[in-house]
Amino acid sequence: MSLSIANGTNRVAIVIQTALGVAGFKSKGVSTFPFNAYLGISALIGAIIGANLAVDIKGETFNKILAIIMIVVLVIIIFKPKMNMEGLHERMTGKHLWIGIIAFFFFGIYGGFINAGLGFIIILFLHYVNHMTLVRANVTKVAVVLIYTLSALAVFIYNDKVIWRVGLILTIGNGTGAWLASRVSVNKGDGFIKFFLMIMIVVMAIKLWFF
Repeated sequence: MSLSIANGTNRVAIVIQTALGVAGFKSKGVSTFPFNAYLGISALIGAIIGANLAVDIKGETFNKILAIIMIVVLVIIIFKPKMNMEGLHERMTGKHLWIGIIAFFFFGIYGGFINAGLGFIIILFLHYVNHMTLVRANVTKVAVVLIYTLSALAVFIYNDKVIWRVGLILTIGNGTGAWLASRVSVNKGDGFIKFFLMIMIVVMAIKLWFF
């Protein structure tokens, strides 16, 4: 299976995974609408550009670069300056909304292109720029990824880069995990999400570099 077909096929699972994640968060009464929709639409436009770039990509060198990026993100998570969320208010309007819209357009280009690791960066951005807790940043991230992945998937389908049987098999595992994780993360809070992010970044970096 070529990299572009694997990339496109994986989008089937991501769409279902994020849709169930959104549903799981909603069942817990957690939502950041309409803020997530504004960011999602901006990212959707960027994702169309990124997915078109990804159709013919050859990615061995890119995977190694991405592994390095993952380690950089891990270092940021570990050594980031502490933020006292008490007394702080979420910044989801005015200039901070427009900063998010612009940033998420570029996040969308990357997400449409390869997507790997972007969730970590989105969560950090929302946490520091918009003063969201990690739980609410994760809620927003899942909704945004759902929106822009729909457009990326459409591009891959148009270019015949999706193997549906494999994608649907991936969906079973991803979707079940997303539903459970969305509910657990609300109950466990920020500490659980930080620990989980660190573990997943290490695993992803090893996979990208060596496999």
